[in-house]
Amino acid sequence: MTTEQEALPGPDAAGDDAAIVEEARRWWRTDIIDVRPGEIALRGYPIEQLIGNAGFVDTIWLMVRGELPAPAEAALFEAALVASVDHGPQAPSIAIARMATTCGVPVNGAMASAINVLDDIHGGPGQQCMELYLEIDREVDEPGDLEDAVRTVLARHRAAGVRYIPGFGHRWHPLDPRTPRLLSLVDDAVADGVVEGRFARIGRAVEDEIARGRPKRIPMNVDGVTAVIYCELGLTPELGRGVFILARSVGILAHTVEQMAQGGRIKGPMPKSIGYTYTGPARRSVPGARDERRSSS
Repeated sequence: MTTEQEALPGPDAAGDDAAIVEEARRWWRTDIIDVRPGEIALRGYPIEQLIGNAGFVDTIWLMVRGELPAPAEAALFEAALVASVDHGPQAPSIAIARMATTCGVPVNGAMASAINVLDDIHGGPGQQCMELYLEIDREVDEPGDLEDAVRTVLARHRAAGVRYIPGFGHRWHPLDPRTPRLLSLVDDAVADGVVEGRFARIGRAVEDEIARGRPKRIPMNVDGVTAVIYCELGLTPELGRGVFILARSVGILAHTVEQMAQGGRIKGPMPKSIGYTYTGPARRSVPGARDERRSSS
């Protein structure tokens, strides 16, 4: 039994119906929404006032952060969301949504199947990169110590057996086309006093350190730059992954409904004409079994 459950009086201890009702009312507590007959308020704001006055991105921010964002904060947040909506049917989550659709799964099932694979490897690097940036930020004692802090943290990760630094490098793009644009928006936001810019400095310092001694630079990818933005805006790493999933859900939905329109039945990851590579034993007979082909001739 949890501490919370122990603190709540049971029906026998309550003694009357009012106490039982009060126990039920206290079972779930939320600061997010207040719903009563004829009334809905999100974080205290009446829904009828939000409708037409607050955008969808504003409302996401309100729901997860507790207050409406300043317009410049919302613009930077939205830019990061737009950058993450899709990366093509070769992305596992998108491919899974499309394959599920051809198996007869409805839109909610196809989207859920896709979202469920957005875990630590496919979907998690943005959160992991935020955690890395925050660890570096905690390591910095003085403004001039950033490079030392980056080297210390990366050495610690390498000593722990970490080989892949999340947020840097891309298997498709020599330079992720989303990164320069988003970094320029961060720089503009720093110049306008919207964000401080310390996580942009950390991200660039990590890229510089990773490049040290290498013949070819490993540039920041979309996970690395959106991690910069979400850290600058004060999101937690868990929220960073959550809003990435929100953004990618747009692409998942688009591919799901496109596949529904295209049709197709039980499409696997590759056309059947291509096949796959079998690496098991050569064909062999089961001991004691007759050769059915010979006996039937």
